[in-house]
Amino acid sequence: MKAQEGKGINLVVITGMSGAGKSVAMQSLEDLGFFCIDNLPPVLLSKLAELLEQSGGKLRRAALVIDLRGRDFFSSLFESLDQLEKHHGIDYQILFLDASDQALVRRYKETRRRHPLSPKGTPLDGIRLERTLLEEIKGRAHQIIDTSHMKPSQLKEKIVARFNQSNRNPLSVTFLSFGFKYGVPIDADLIFDVRFLPNPHYVDSLKPRTGKEKDVYEYVMKWQETKQFLEKLVDMLTFLLPHYKREGKSSLVVGIGCTGGKHRSVAISDYLNQVFQEKEGTRAAHRDIEKNG
Repeated sequence: MKAQEGKGINLVVITGMSGAGKSVAMQSLEDLGFFCIDNLPPVLLSKLAELLEQSGGKLRRAALVIDLRGRDFFSSLFESLDQLEKHHGIDYQILFLDASDQALVRRYKETRRRHPLSPKGTPLDGIRLERTLLEEIKGRAHQIIDTSHMKPSQLKEKIVARFNQSNRNPLSVTFLSFGFKYGVPIDADLIFDVRFLPNPHYVDSLKPRTGKEKDVYEYVMKWQETKQFLEKLVDMLTFLLPHYKREGKSSLVVGIGCTGGKHRSVAISDYLNQVFQEKEGTRAAHRDIEKNG
């Protein structure tokens, strides 16, 4: 269901892989004033919607965790979500938390917990089965957050940035720099590859530095192809952002990728943030800037 401005009640359905951070997400939303419910059986979704609508405006934001602990998860979840469409006062969105198999296995070993789908087997057995079972709900998710490389505090920061209503801008835009060698960010809505630009990595004095430093930034920006690219990209984003707002999108992650995520992508992300920040309330984030290699 698309978010539409003017709806009275916001409902966030949190789901995803076991161990990917659903509890942290729920606690973060609770800190923002959301009414939160953990492990709600999907069959009760419609009843919850009725209660929210009958609260007289006292409960305008709610969040709930639905996962594999609910035995009737697969038999009733999608039917229950479809029922929410009948509640015109409810604006719901699905937040799916994901992480790599390696990260999830590590977390299970650190906590010494057993995977709920593999109580007698290995965590990886349960993770692979769960990933298959959750494939459809992931496909229906409005937002996906990959927590593979996140600390709980970083996930909380991301949740707050996306759902904090104190942000006057209804569309939260993040320009996210990253390195293709470390993988494409799973939560990026748009991705632009800037590996065609001259690379400071091959300049000895610039190689150990980052795109946030003046000399590196100016090196990236001085080329004619950089100027032409940014002119076209700014024009495209100037066209796109109002349309995303009108469509009701609440957050947009624009991925800017280079090889290692330290030089070109950082400089370009910071430049775009400078261009759009005052008007659109954007932010820049740099996923791989601290990585070596």
